[in-house]
Amino acid sequence: MITPMRKVFVAARAADRDRLLEALRDLQVVHLAPVEPARAVADADTTAAIDRLRRALQVLGEMPPRGQAPAIAPAQAAEEVLRIQRESAERAGRLAALHLQLEQLAAWGETRLEDFKALGEAGIALQFFAVPRKAAADVRAECVELLGPWPGRRVLVAVAGRGGEVRVPEGSEPVPLPSRDRPSIRAEAAQVDAALRADAGRLAAIAHLVPPMKKELAAFQEQAAWTVASRSGLEDRHLASVQGWVPAERVEKLAGGVTAAGVTAAVQSLDPAPGEEPPTLIRYNWFTRPMKGLFDILGTVPGYGEFDVSTMFMIFLPVFSAILISDTGYGLLYLVLPAVFYRRMAAAGVEALARLIMAIGACSVVWGILTCSIFGFDYSCVFGRTEPFIAVSMKKESMDLLMLISITLGAVQLSLAHLWKAKAAFPRLNFLSEAGWAAWLWGMYGLVKMLLLKDPATFEDFTDKTIHPYLLAIGGGLAIVFAAPHRNPLKMLGLGLANFPLSAIGTFGDTVSYVRLMAIGLAGSALALAFNDMGGSLPWFGMIPVIVAGHALNVALSIISLFAHGVRLNMLEFSNNLGMQWSGYAYEPFAKRHREEA
Repeated sequence: MITPMRKVFVAARAADRDRLLEALRDLQVVHLAPVEPARAVADADTTAAIDRLRRALQVLGEMPPRGQAPAIAPAQAAEEVLRIQRESAERAGRLAALHLQLEQLAAWGETRLEDFKALGEAGIALQFFAVPRKAAADVRAECVELLGPWPGRRVLVAVAGRGGEVRVPEGSEPVPLPSRDRPSIRAEAAQVDAALRADAGRLAAIAHLVPPMKKELAAFQEQAAWTVASRSGLEDRHLASVQGWVPAERVEKLAGGVTAAGVTAAVQSLDPAPGEEPPTLIRYNWFTRPMKGLFDILGTVPGYGEFDVSTMFMIFLPVFSAILISDTGYGLLYLVLPAVFYRRMAAAGVEALARLIMAIGACSVVWGILTCSIFGFDYSCVFGRTEPFIAVSMKKESMDLLMLISITLGAVQLSLAHLWKAKAAFPRLNFLSEAGWAAWLWGMYGLVKMLLLKDPATFEDFTDKTIHPYLLAIGGGLAIVFAAPHRNPLKMLGLGLANFPLSAIGTFGDTVSYVRLMAIGLAGSALALAFNDMGGSLPWFGMIPVIVAGHALNVALSIISLFAHGVRLNMLEFSNNLGMQWSGYAYEPFAKRHREEA
């Protein structure tokens, strides 16, 4: 659930400002709201130091330390890391350019430019021509040597003599000596490569300083946070005050904590005013906590006045993912691997993500049992069957069933979104509009079934033998009439009619969009079968690598499909129908957390 917030104002004597801020930092409950945001910023030098240290630590990453740790300060180490990174990038570019030059000069061999100069001084005139390949035999001179291929279907030819006549065929062009020879380029490339190795060695040595660099970063972050906090409030000769947001149930803790810290202060709390946007604090329970891992990856936060969709996402995302994966074996990988590496993932701060992946794996195993597929192999015989409970194949019956399941899930989820909005809008009249959209969706569900599945087969049967036309009529009427309640009936009806066409088309598109579950599930199953067939036609020493590589690729594609399709259906189709803007920002209380994180 989204925790209710209250806006607090805390005022104390100006002389107690720092003690007040220390007390607030120790309490860790106030999300400070700057009175003048443009003023509440850290010093430029501090911000620059934080940026340098962060980028340097990112460069060092998981680099294992080697060699002797340099005796330099963390800030100096960060500057050196960034300088080495910049110079290494330039050297890598230079090395690539040198290798390209070596390829371009392949026709010249390993002869040095000094050798050509010595021949000239000895009276031997050397000339070089790019000659059409078919006419190379027509070159006439005292000495002719074919050096190698040349761009443009030509060859490089060297001719030499002591003043004799030189004749070359039509289409030949003189070629000047290159500005550099291959031996000198190769020597420079060796120097650049050695410098790159030295850079890598220096970075490995500086990697010994990662712990002190993290401590330095934490200190600068602490300093920046303090500066921002001290500039967030108002102050004159007598009083200093700050404002911020506190969870409603912790307001008493704030007042008592300030008093316990020995600071004489006044604390006032108010409900959010209309138009104010408090930070969002979501309280996850045991069931919804895995969704925190997904929201952290996406960087999305619902607005304070929006819905906590974590429960709905936790219900539907694993189900969608299971249909997209459609394989027991892949589901076991999703389930077992996070379980094996659970402690490491928890230590890395992604425990919630590990739980989400395991939930997806568990649902995928269940769906895989229904489809009787494990790494693309059918195991229906285990259950004494000749066909899976739910076949995932290109047969029409299978495709129709999967399509029906997909659009049914879509209709359920989207109608729940509108019913949720209706509940939130009650008792305002526009709750009837949202209820109408829920009914309209089920009418649209029947229309989509008729168009895609031929159920019913004809439009006449659709209108005469199903309830869906009545749902379309009643739902559409409610959606139009109560979309914008107003005392003027004509204005209310006009606004409803103006917005209805695009919204109606949108609901049709959103419902059909869930067909992607069937399509991606079929595609993944087809790939698994294809790799099995490909490997089955090879000897065992070729079969194993092909099958393993093929299924590894399919698992990687399934991960992409989870985000591109499973997450999308929740973040776009469902969220749009729910009216989610994801316009919020996270509740981040003023606290000493940077040093702990480091």
